[in-house]
Amino acid sequence: MSDEKTGFFAEFKKFIMRGNVMDMAVGIVIGGAFTAIVNSLVNDIVMPVLGVIIGGVDFSSLGVALGSEENILAYGNFIQAIINFLAIALVVFCVVKAINKAREKAEKKKEEAPPAPPAKPDDVVLLEEIRDLLKKD
Repeated sequence: MSDEKTGFFAEFKKFIMRGNVMDMAVGIVIGGAFTAIVNSLVNDIVMPVLGVIIGGVDFSSLGVALGSEENILAYGNFIQAIINFLAIALVVFCVVKAINKAREKAEKKKEEAPPAPPAKPDDVVLLEEIRDLLKKD
């Protein structure tokens, strides 16, 4: 039984320490930070502008009472969630598009510039100098 636990934990440790899992963990952490940026951009910049455009309408208060006032079909929350989703999707699309455009620009610039020739090692430079000195004599 002890060997099964050791084998299980050893296998689990091997799984966790794999490169893909670590890359995924880093991606999740960075994704969380990126989510905060996108949410701030949407809530603090896009939504106020959108509120001015649509006249400050807040859909989240819309609903229909089903039988009693306690039982409410809050379809306005659903509409507001769709609007928030579309705003977030638009912002993420614009950010990804800008990043891709910058990446393409950098790749084109990299392709246009010829690579610099590698520097010669010191011993090769020294041998060439000796050769040139011997030719002079």
